[in-house]
Amino acid sequence: MTFSASWHNLVETVEDLPPDATLRTPLSRKPFRITGVQEHRILVEYRDDTGTVPLQREQFETLYDRVTEGWGNFELANLPADAEPYATILSLHPRFSIDDQDGMLTESESPTSAPLVDTHDGVSDESDRVEPDISVYSDALLLIDALERHDPTSLDGMDTPALVNLYTLLSDVQRNANDLRQDVRSVLLPRLHHDHPVSAQYGSVQRTTRRNRSLKDNEEVLNVLEDAGIERERVTSVDASKVDDALDVVELSERDVYEINESEYVRKAEVNEDSKETRLRGLKDQLAATDEDTQELQTEIEELEQRIDELTSFDSAASFHTKSENES
Repeated sequence: MTFSASWHNLVETVEDLPPDATLRTPLSRKPFRITGVQEHRILVEYRDDTGTVPLQREQFETLYDRVTEGWGNFELANLPADAEPYATILSLHPRFSIDDQDGMLTESESPTSAPLVDTHDGVSDESDRVEPDISVYSDALLLIDALERHDPTSLDGMDTPALVNLYTLLSDVQRNANDLRQDVRSVLLPRLHHDHPVSAQYGSVQRTTRRNRSLKDNEEVLNVLEDAGIERERVTSVDASKVDDALDVVELSERDVYEINESEYVRKAEVNEDSKETRLRGLKDQLAATDEDTQELQTEIEELEQRIDELTSFDSAASFHTKSENES
């Protein structure tokens, strides 16, 4: 298929998108919208910018050629930063798709979906809000309640039970939030690429590599170093576990061989799950009642606005009668 035919197919697909559709760039994940389609270009606008950016047909053709002439794929990392929207929009064409895991824009004989298009701008309707069944949500709700009832900027003035509750909830939120963070990371990692930060409303993330080292078997290491001319005595050190074994059979104390520094800290000893559940149920009931009151108030406001509109609107068919001087 020639690019001319593909271009017309692409334009038709773009024109069929919902007006509120939000697209995202494949590497930086910057959200943008299509604001206009013309014969030789597509106009887009980034969410955080007010200006319109024209994407030229010639540039689409260049990217099209790179994909079709490059064994059916093109590495997204080779895209200039300002060219990312071209790849997203080209992936709207049924014959092209973006592989997030491999970081490739590929051509396929079978129709594919476009994963970088959100038809609702990524924001869920308040009326469709669903309470997530995860521990961190419940603990965070309890923590918010505690922070609203006690002033965290004046801890010295807080009584001991309140401090205990606050410490317990902070500990639970930290633990459960970290568990969820690990789950999110495992899903997010394949979607990230090196040297390409991905931004969202609250921040940005980037794929990095951490280098961890662990020594091989002791004897293997010593033999390798000895063969290289390093004497064993220069790299051997005291093993703490063997020192502890030695202390068990000699009349020495820990302080004879260890530098010991003691520090005191607070450790969470127990969690009253029943009390948390009772308070949590009450908070959820309050939230549900708040949603109902808000809906009721909104209905009353709409009825009032309608009544005001009826009283103040001008009826072109109305007739007016003014009393004459002879009328009493």
